[in-house]
Order: sequence, then C-alpha cells, then structure tokens
Amino acid sequence: MAEEKETTLEEAFAELDGMLEKLADRDVPLEESFAIYAEGVKLLKYCSEKLDRVEKKMMVMNEEGTLDEF
Repeated sequence: MAEEKETTLEEAFAELDGMLEKLADRDVPLEESFAIYAEGVKLLKYCSEKLDRVEKKMMVMNEEGTLDEF
C-alpha cells in the first residue's frame, strides 16, 4: 500500500490562493463557489491544526537560560 504524502503548509496556502482566485471569478457558478468555499474551510482547519502542532513543538529559553517547550 502506498503512503500518502502529507500536504505541506506551503502547498495548502498555494491551494487556498487558487481557491480565492476562483471565488473572485464572476463566471464561476454559485453552486461551484459554495463547494470551493466549503473545501477552503476544511483546508484552513487543516492549516490551523498543523500550525498548532508546530507551535507546541517550539522551544523557548527561560530566565535560567534553559530551553522549555513553548
């Protein structure tokens, strides 16, 4: 079974950018616009969750000069 590669944030942002361009196009039918919007909301949720995971892994230096998880 082939492994699916996880979408990077850069790829997700590029996809969102493309969705925004489609939504700005007045020739896109309303139903298609709703579908694009719904897919964009899912993608934004994915990005938010991925950023949360990265943030939790970040380290910060405390007053004693040692690193603590952020």
